[in-house]
Amino acid sequence: MRGRQHDAFSTYKRGQARDYSNVYDEDGSSVRLVNGKDIGNPSWRRSLPHMLIAAISSFLFGYHLGVVNETLESISVDLGFSGNTLAEGLVVSTCLGGAFVGSLFSGWLADGVGRRRAFQLCALPMIIGSSVSATTKGLWGMLLGRLLVGAGMGIGPAVVALYVAEISPAFIRGRYSCFTQIATCLGIMGALFIGLPAKERGGWWRVCFWVSAVPAATLAVLMEFCAESPHWLFKKGRGTEAEAELERLLGGLYVKSAMAELSKSDRGEESDSVKFSELLYGRHFKVVFMGSTLFALQQLSGINAVFYFSSTVFKSFGVPSESANICVGIANFLGSVIAMILMDKLGRKVLLLGSFSGMVVSLILQVIAANSLASGSGALYLSVGGMLLFVFMFSLGAGPVPSLLLSEIFPGRIRAKAMAICMAVHWVINFFVGLLFLRLLEQIGAQFLYSVFATFCFVAVIFVKRNVVETKGKTLQEIEIALIPPE
Repeated sequence: MRGRQHDAFSTYKRGQARDYSNVYDEDGSSVRLVNGKDIGNPSWRRSLPHMLIAAISSFLFGYHLGVVNETLESISVDLGFSGNTLAEGLVVSTCLGGAFVGSLFSGWLADGVGRRRAFQLCALPMIIGSSVSATTKGLWGMLLGRLLVGAGMGIGPAVVALYVAEISPAFIRGRYSCFTQIATCLGIMGALFIGLPAKERGGWWRVCFWVSAVPAATLAVLMEFCAESPHWLFKKGRGTEAEAELERLLGGLYVKSAMAELSKSDRGEESDSVKFSELLYGRHFKVVFMGSTLFALQQLSGINAVFYFSSTVFKSFGVPSESANICVGIANFLGSVIAMILMDKLGRKVLLLGSFSGMVVSLILQVIAANSLASGSGALYLSVGGMLLFVFMFSLGAGPVPSLLLSEIFPGRIRAKAMAICMAVHWVINFFVGLLFLRLLEQIGAQFLYSVFATFCFVAVIFVKRNVVETKGKTLQEIEIALIPPE
């Protein structure tokens, strides 16, 4: 039935093809015309529901990052490993190991079964893993559940970045991407809020894990009604279905010009023909190197270490951990909202430069706070203020931009697999920063460690200035033609 509907639609579109044309203005941006008139941008309302459903994946990502924050103490007591710091560390870090494995396969899944099915395969281990964690009677069950959840977490970020980039009109793509970042913030804050009663109510942590299965199941069900990525369908040679999905996402007036742009770059090539070696040298090396380096610098900025250490810093000044988490969450959320507003106005590169520069300043404030020259209330304001400024500046650009930028600059033929490689780099460095942070803090001290993080942020400013190109307002095909030299 679905195929017959697509064929009928295609026949209709071919009958109307003479009314459409697609030309380029002086700066290379496409201009859509109908009967010689500029028809402007398509309505964002058509693609909005599809983006919102995909953002559930980002919410789950944030939720599972934060779910053990308030519940770890009661989990360790109930499961009999209280006081065993190694076991507690494994409950937290096993998720990262699963995420690394999931990220490695995310590109192949997205290209093999499509973006929609990849979302459903992302939700499945999260449902099973949450259920295992919620019902386990021992440590090994908890670790198995966290490993499964981590696999889903590893698949999700790459697929949501791909999907949102490929279904979004160019003029709104940045804001949509930032909304997925906001969904991650809401997931973290939701996990912290739901976990608050865990210290007073025995077994409440099981409820926290059960709760996460609800949005995961919702994602799996609702994705069945979402549009498939037209880019993926076109690469698979399913042009008729790609036209139908473009009509759902953009409206009938824009289908012909969108299909013309797809044909300029993808040309119906099968993504399965992409070899791993193609991503590491030759035509695609530049963009893969740029993406991997951006994610590496994002993690080497120390953001996850600062998130982890925030409660300790606040506690040293007599501020409860609950208040610390709320303050950090609010800073993260506000920065993400502002980024959403500015992303398609100022552009990706400007936000990255401003974000990493602000992170340098905030880390310098924390270095001064750790210095013996600062003491008492001065150290409090510098340390806490610097930490909140750091989180705010990160969420303004360094947090949301890299995944968006990568999904834009990678050619359609390699987009999914290249994203998988870059996300794997992200998880590896994330793991080692988290593993070594506390040990380095003891060995070299906060002052020197924050100086190292500030250095990496400064390197990021230089790298962005020299290597990152602006993609604001351009279609994915225009970006590909500009970045990738012809064979």
